[in-house]
Amino acid sequence: MSHDTVPTAHPGLPPRYLPVHVPRQPQPRTRTATVHAWRALWDVGGVLHARWEDIRRAPSAGWHGMANWLKVLLAVTAASIEVLVVYAGAGVLADPLHQLTSGLLARIDVLSRVWAVTDQPVHSYITHHSAGLAISGTTIYWVWQVAGLTGLIGGFLHHTGARFTWIGWGAATTAMAWTATPTAGRALATAITVLLWTLASPIALRGLRLHPIRATSVNVTVALPAPRIRTEVVVHTVNTTPGDNTPNDPPQSHPQ
Repeated sequence: MSHDTVPTAHPGLPPRYLPVHVPRQPQPRTRTATVHAWRALWDVGGVLHARWEDIRRAPSAGWHGMANWLKVLLAVTAASIEVLVVYAGAGVLADPLHQLTSGLLARIDVLSRVWAVTDQPVHSYITHHSAGLAISGTTIYWVWQVAGLTGLIGGFLHHTGARFTWIGWGAATTAMAWTATPTAGRALATAITVLLWTLASPIALRGLRLHPIRATSVNVTVALPAPRIRTEVVVHTVNTTPGDNTPNDPPQSHPQ
């Protein structure tokens, strides 16, 4: 037999091919192996078993005690829901929000104009009467604002001194508004000043109650000693000596 030929099934026939190594194909995993792998994941110490234990303990552990991966998952879920809600509601709420914002800005502008009825006369009064003082009118105006804010907040916190400050501040503001406002609108500006001060007073005077004065009668009882009655029997002894009419012994009394 020659070394250049390969024996075939039929001796005497020429060789058709040389032997070639063919790798063995991996056999697919059986169903039993898959089941065992799945059970291993759910056994004690497995990945899925540990995750399930984290989920089961989460309600009793609370936010601080739950697993970190659950915190991240909940945070991402909540953020995604918020983004979806905002994105979905942006188109629906765009027009109402625009109208609401416009209305609030208009009301704020009206309130600022109403406040200017009181603020401008006070600023004018302070500027006009602070010419000869050691501090500027701007500083006095700033002190006036701080005093009003202190009285409002301190009165809300039940501070007695702050409530007196608020009352004095309101009276001084009303007087300055009356003095510095032109004659034509003086009465109306003063009325608006009093109205604004009255509307803010429930905040500064929160919890203040004025108790009515009640007259208290005092009954004084003086115990007098009971009268004592004494009965006495007076016996007179008369001397029967003839010629002597004067009794020798003084009368004797015998209390009973």
